[in-house]
Amino acid sequence: MAHDPGAIIVTGGSRGIGAAIARLAGARGYPVAVNFARDRAAAEEVVRDILAMDARASAIQGDIADESQVERLFVTAERELGRIEGLVNNAGIVAGVGRLADLQAEALADVLAINVAGTILCAREAVRRMAISRGGNGGAIVNISSLAARTGGPGEYVHYAASKGAVDSFTVGLAREVAADGIRVNAVAPGLIETAIHAGQPGRLERLTPGVPMKRIGTPREVAEAVLWLLSPAASYVTGSILEVGGGR
Repeated sequence: MAHDPGAIIVTGGSRGIGAAIARLAGARGYPVAVNFARDRAAAEEVVRDILAMDARASAIQGDIADESQVERLFVTAERELGRIEGLVNNAGIVAGVGRLADLQAEALADVLAINVAGTILCAREAVRRMAISRGGNGGAIVNISSLAARTGGPGEYVHYAASKGAVDSFTVGLAREVAADGIRVNAVAPGLIETAIHAGQPGRLERLTPGVPMKRIGTPREVAEAVLWLLSPAASYVTGSILEVGGGR
């Protein structure tokens, strides 16, 4: 029997890895909620690309660090696109780049609010809708982690790396908690990927590329392919996994 896909919510879906995931989900036939915090024009451009593929899509504003906006995101996505089948917790920030001794508390709070609390709140709303015990049909959650969770990000952003370590722990724990409710929870941990997140650190990608065994930087599309596999029925027996997309780094 053919898979009749429900909607996928992609947080931070207006650019970079999130936009690549949203576009690929649309190409695979999923209705896509493209969440954005500020850049509506960029989100609407992604939506136009998905509509051109004869898939459904909607741009939905919402700061995932705000619980009420997270709740509104899910209510709006359901109203506009129907049943929620998947969530990609992609929204994340890097703030306070530098050594820990120079870190400001405000930057730390922002990183934790979006990368950790926002991921958990979005997952909560997804579970409330997907859980079989709550009348749902099951589903899949994919959290975007980072190889920094393993490497630690010394000298650059140990606090960001710690936030992604929290995402990894949350992924494993939630996967075990909701497996019997028909929900699979996994993470994708990108390595060096060509995105605007490195814009504030000129030369960083070039400096670190020699340390990648494959000797090149990855693309957002390569990360998106891993995410879409984890969302799909092809990964039906995969949960609690952290899939590294990092060229062997």
